[in-house]
Amino acid sequence: MKNIPHIPVLLGEVLDGFSNIKEGYFVDCTLGYAGHSEAMLKRYEQINHIGIDRDDEALAFSKVRLEPFRERSTLYKGTFANTLPTLKESPITGLLADFGVSSLQLDKMERGFSFESETLDMRMDSSAKLSAYEVVNEYPQEKLEYILNHYGEVRSYKRIASAIVQARAKKPIESGTELSDIICTVIPRRGKIHPATLSFQGIRIEVNNELGEIEGLLDVLEAKFKNGELNGAIISLITFHSLEDRLVKNRYKKWATKCICDPQAMRCTCGKNNELGKMLTRKPIVATKDELKINARSRSAKLRTFIFKEKK
Repeated sequence: MKNIPHIPVLLGEVLDGFSNIKEGYFVDCTLGYAGHSEAMLKRYEQINHIGIDRDDEALAFSKVRLEPFRERSTLYKGTFANTLPTLKESPITGLLADFGVSSLQLDKMERGFSFESETLDMRMDSSAKLSAYEVVNEYPQEKLEYILNHYGEVRSYKRIASAIVQARAKKPIESGTELSDIICTVIPRRGKIHPATLSFQGIRIEVNNELGEIEGLLDVLEAKFKNGELNGAIISLITFHSLEDRLVKNRYKKWATKCICDPQAMRCTCGKNNELGKMLTRKPIVATKDELKINARSRSAKLRTFIFKEKK
């Protein structure tokens, strides 16, 4: 296919992380433009593929891109936390999720993710009811403050929430351009990072329940393993900000813990064999200097990989 406006992040590192897969199903939970999926299907000819995305446009694009692999690839629409439990295909031996907003969504102004967009949308699934318009124009100030503070980690969250409420009292805020201009009245432009970046992040996370989806995915993976599935499965998750990374890091740490006794206990009585597997690396894998030169969006990407143990 020509004109694929997307460079999958950490592609080489992702491919290498699944080098031990011999058979079974590889699940790409965040299919997007299918960059990672196509590369996996090309390198590992023995695996079957499942792609999940909530975005109709992404699914339509990926269906065409993955047509050469149609006998080994199946695509599903939905959120990964809701779709993964329904899959009948087995065994799942590898799973990838590349969290956050895709290039497809960022680059299309009509999707309403951009600072310059003429709409205010930010829905990953265009059929979903809640959009950024409702969040910005209808949420009470206290809830806006919570979103900007906890999801956007914005220092000036109170002032920005107040500025939004004052502006919408005069007329509805209808575009990304209007919203970013309001935020810029509170945070002046300095350096390369746009002043509205973190605020837009917080609103986008709320619209798409992104953190809830990640927690849901981790819950499903844990439940599946404890139910006798995912034996030896490799789980690779790519995060793009500290909130996502913290969820993944803490869950991996929990899964790798051998002793679950009370820290105050005099001695261990659990047998020290409660780990579900092990982390491939203690520290996340990040983009190389060469990748950063060709793909600026990789600068905040962190890849963490966990391998579930083989149950006898």
